[in-house]
Amino acid sequence: MSAATPTTGDYAIDVHNLNKHFGNKHVVNDVSLRVGRGEIFGFLGPNGSGKTTSIRLMCGL
Repeated sequence: MSAATPTTGDYAIDVHNLNKHFGNKHVVNDVSLRVGRGEIFGFLGPNGSGKTTSIRLMCGL
């Protein structure tokens, strides 16, 4: 038995080519992410790597 291929509506988060600049500094560079409904996802990285900025962009803040 194979799993069905998810459609776009099956994703809780579906982001493509996310970018952010602060002045001349490119702080989020071409981030793409898909998280399915009901999935648990962690966003990990070192200090200053753009985690909070990326999440704020995805939330529209």
